[in-house]
Amino acid sequence: MQQSKSSATRRVVMIGLMSAIAVLLSLVPGFSIIPVVSFIKYEYSDLPIIITALALGTPAGLLTAFISVGISFLLGIEGGAHWGALQHFIAIGANAAVAGLIYHFRKTKTGAVIGLSAGIIARTLIMIPANILITPLYTGAPVEAVKGLLLPGIIPVNFIKSTISAVITFFVYKRLSPLLQGKK
Repeated sequence: MQQSKSSATRRVVMIGLMSAIAVLLSLVPGFSIIPVVSFIKYEYSDLPIIITALALGTPAGLLTAFISVGISFLLGIEGGAHWGALQHFIAIGANAAVAGLIYHFRKTKTGAVIGLSAGIIARTLIMIPANILITPLYTGAPVEAVKGLLLPGIIPVNFIKSTISAVITFFVYKRLSPLLQGKK
């Protein structure tokens, strides 16, 4: 089924708007959650990406993540230069993609909880190999040192970060979704 021209235009505008909001939120300093991995901070910019994935679908959420992380990288906002931007895209991409995909098939409160929970798990799991493979490239840390940070820091911090975003998203999504979807 093909979208109408105005509907497609609205969708592009919403993706652009949510990407811009994500970039603006990336200017807000994040906060460390676990001292042993204090270099991994909570990013407020994840919120509009997850909201976009729920409201407009997984492809829109991934595009919003790509645009916002890319612009943040070009502006020098992303930590860890291009490697940090890549890891941020992998993390939020997995989170938003899974949440959006599940919610697409079950647009209920229960579907939102299941989708957001699955997104938490997806992000937490994907960041294990992502950190093992990528972190040594830009920090120079040995792979074994990164593996040693998995359980006390990397795994719980990704779980906590995505849980914070999921809880906030759950409470604000219903108020924002009509605006994003062009209803009311």
